[in-house]
Amino acid sequence: MKTFTAYVEYDSATKLYVGIVPGIPGAHTQGATLDELQENLKEVLELCLAEYGNDLEELPRFVGIQQIEVSA
Repeated sequence: MKTFTAYVEYDSATKLYVGIVPGIPGAHTQGATLDELQENLKEVLELCLAEYGNDLEELPRFVGIQQIEVSA
């Protein structure tokens, strides 16, 4: 069993939650609810990891999120 961190946003245009797992190519999906998103993320992660096939310790490791302030 391995735990991953997902970055979640709400897209007001589509009214869907969007989830991305940093460092895992192709690990992104959406859902109408947070529960649906979590199930979809679990499914896509399992598929991505099965396709990856290498030692999971070699995957990039999520470190964190930084806020960057710019003048707009």
